[in-house]
Order: sequence, then C-alpha cells, then structure tokens
Amino acid sequence: MMTTIRENDFVQSIADAFQFISYYHPIDYIKALGEAYVREESVAAKDAIAQILVNSRMSAEGHRPICQDTGIAVVFLKVGMNVHWETQHSITEMVNEGVRQAYAHPDNVLRASVLADPAGARKNTQDNTPAVIHTELVPGDTVEVTVAAKGGGSENKSKFVMLNPSDNLVDWVLKTVPTMGAGWCPPGILGIGIGGTAEKAMLLAKESLMAPIDIHQLKQRGASNRLEELRLELYEKVNALGIGAQGLGGLTTVLDVKILDFPTHAASLPIALIPNCAATRHAHFVLEGKGPVHLTPPNLEEWPKVTLNTSAETRRVNLDTITTAEIAQWKPGESLLLSGKFLTGRDAAHKRIADLFAQGQSLPDGLDFHNRFIYYVGPVAAVRDEVVGPAGPTTATRMDKFTEMMLDKTGIIGMIGKSERGPQAIEAIKKHQAVYLMAVGGAAYLVSKAIRTARVVAFADLGMEAVHEFEVVDMPVMVAVDSSGESVHQTGPAKWRIKIAAQKA
Repeated sequence: MMTTIRENDFVQSIADAFQFISYYHPIDYIKALGEAYVREESVAAKDAIAQILVNSRMSAEGHRPICQDTGIAVVFLKVGMNVHWETQHSITEMVNEGVRQAYAHPDNVLRASVLADPAGARKNTQDNTPAVIHTELVPGDTVEVTVAAKGGGSENKSKFVMLNPSDNLVDWVLKTVPTMGAGWCPPGILGIGIGGTAEKAMLLAKESLMAPIDIHQLKQRGASNRLEELRLELYEKVNALGIGAQGLGGLTTVLDVKILDFPTHAASLPIALIPNCAATRHAHFVLEGKGPVHLTPPNLEEWPKVTLNTSAETRRVNLDTITTAEIAQWKPGESLLLSGKFLTGRDAAHKRIADLFAQGQSLPDGLDFHNRFIYYVGPVAAVRDEVVGPAGPTTATRMDKFTEMMLDKTGIIGMIGKSERGPQAIEAIKKHQAVYLMAVGGAAYLVSKAIRTARVVAFADLGMEAVHEFEVVDMPVMVAVDSSGESVHQTGPAKWRIKIAAQKA
C-alpha cells in the first residue's frame, strides 16, 4: 500500500520542527558542552561556556530562541519513491510555508534574517523564506526530514579549497581555522566535506554537521577507517590551537569534527569546511503518512547544573555617567556588569550613517552617539510581556571598516559585540582611546533578561537592524580591546596554545 503524505501534515511538521530547534539544543551538544565546562581551565572560557549553558536551559524553559540569529532555514529531504503526495503544491512551496508559519509563530516569533536581491537592494523577505532545500529521491515509502537553522556568524566562516591530490588536508585545516576568528562562536563543530566537485564538497560538509556528537565514543573504541583517523587527529590538533570558547583562549575549541567524503576526479582534492556555532540547531524525523511529527522535548534534568557567579573583582559600570578617564582604567580580560542606556546598530545602520556623512547630511533628530556605547545587535521581536526578544551580539568584525568613522564623527567611546576586532578597528580604538567590550555569542536569551527598556530611535524601516536604545541592568561583558589597543583575542589563544603544548610535552 502506498504511503500518502498530506500537505497539512508536512507543512505542520516543518513548522513545528523549526520552532522546536529554536529553543532546544540537541542533547548530545549539551552533554558535550557540559563535559567541556568541567575540563576547562581557562577562567574566561569557562565563564563563556557557563553563559551558553545557562542560556540554553533558560531558552528550553522559556521556549524562546537560543540565539537572536534564528538562522537561515536549511532542509534535507529523502523522499521515498513510493510516496504519494496529497497536495497541489511543490515540495519547495510546502517547505517554505512551514518555515513561514514557524518564524511568525505568535508565542515565539523568530527573527526574519533572509534578504532577497542579495547583490542589490537586500530587502528582507519578512518571513525568513525561501529555505535552502536539498532533496533526494530514495527507495521506500517514507519521507526523512532533517531541518537546521544556520546562523550567519558561523556560515560566514565557511571555507573551500581545491587542493592538489598530494597536499595535506590536516595542514590546510590547521592553517585555516585560526583565520576564521571567533565569529563562528566556538566551541562548536567543524563539518568537513572531501571530494566530489566544488558544490558536492560544500554539501557534504553541511550535511556532516547534522550527525550526533560522538567523538568521545570514537576515542574510546579507536578509529576503524581513514575518515575516523582524520576526525581524531583534527579534533586533537584543532583544540591544541588554544583558540577556546569565544576565541578567548582555552582547552576546547571544537566539540567534534565531522567528515563526509565522495569519489572525486583523479586531478582533484576538493575540501570544504563549514563550522557549526554554539547555537547548534537541527532535528531529524520521519513521516510515514500517520499525521504530523511529534517531537519529544528533551528532559531538562539532562542540562548540567551550572550557575553564573559574579566575583568580587567584577567592575560595575554606569553607562549614563561614563567618562573616557574611567574607560582608560579598564584592563583586557576584565569582567564588567553594565547598567544604564546604550544605542544599538549593526551592518545596515552603519552603512546608512556612513552614507549620510558622505552626502554632507547630519544624523536624524534624536540620534546622538556622543559619549555613548553602541551594541552590535539585531534583536528578536518581543512576545508576551518581554521588553525585547533574545538580543545577543553579532560579529563585530563586520563593523571594522566603519569604526574609524563612528569614533571620529559620532563621538561614541565604546562598542559591544562578539568575537575579535581586526587590525583596522584596533588601530582606530587605540587612536581614539575608546574600548571594545565582548558579550558572549550564544547567550542571547540570557542577555535579553538584562534589558529593562527598549525603543527604536532611528531607521525604523530597517526592522531588526534599526537603531534602538536599550536600558540594561547588570549586563555581563568582558573588556576585549582596551584603550591602548591590547586585544584578549590575540593574547588569550597565544597563551593557551603554549600551555596546551607544554601539557602534551
């Protein structure tokens, strides 16, 4: 008897799955991260992992996104050739309807991050469609579905290379990972695709990230083939780089390394590398024509018992009375708790500000950055009694090219974001004796709980990229680049690379 998959069941399953992964980490990731937390010796990295774990549990309990970047929707389908579809629409149309419903769910609105006309107007599609869909026809009478929400911070760090057949894959990975910075929000997972053609290798790398974390089981039983040998070698050697959680330096940079391969041309060795971030989000289910899927929530008892503790050395900062003299006293790696008001802005807002200045125009009425901090964020819309939805930091390096302009022309004295700053931004920070603070990527719901008021100040048409004013109480951050230009993202990994090497000697 042929299996019939009804349109409503398929659409509902896609919608439910994307809602599910927005607030539930895969339990294998949580267990692996919990083990990494116990092992971690770096104080800064351990605190970052703690924030990610606490945020994860809060999201699971509150049914709100783990990360403000709720991702571009990716769907892998294995459609049995004996399946009959009860629908007038294409599979693509049904998947997109499921994504549309998921991202507009009134009790858990997800951020719409997808822009049409990417090389032109870059206009938000408003519902996070279209999804990226990979469909395979296979024998059988079921539909296997894997959904993933892939954040831009990690996706932007994807790498591809055509090596010569005699080149060393491990050497390329170890050379490449440090160039990725911390914008992919480690500790995460590296997906590697080997072989095929250029596009096949990239697809293999992405698909490899959908598998459960099992590196510790592999270490215990030992490798049984070349790919498993590569996984173990890369796991050890990438972690030995000392990059650590959020790039702060530490023992754990990756929780697993996944590899898929495919036969390739004799003249070729295509290699793709795609990281998955601390907001690892994916789910797998099978439809058998018996109605929509029912995904089982994980048991909250599976989360490690981790709490956040404020040390006596943590500096409390009043943003409403802050001075450059006070900022000059802050040291790299120092923990701060911010209270008061700051403005937000990210890619689109920075470009609009730059365009206004280039045209000889002034900033809109009411937008005054003088002596203030700017937070690089695109928050999720609020639901229920929230002031704002999850509001974690976006990758700061994308704003590097605007930093000199912002410090020189707007009067800001500090910035808050995630990951490192590049040489261009560090030079501007040093020149203007400003400061850059780092909030933990992957702790968006936790950060949002520190925000007490929120209002749009300028560029409302930019949606989540509009300039907001947030008032916060005790928002946790770290001094990442001080007013003299010293960066913890340079000093931390360098120190831990030496420590790890000494431990292995």
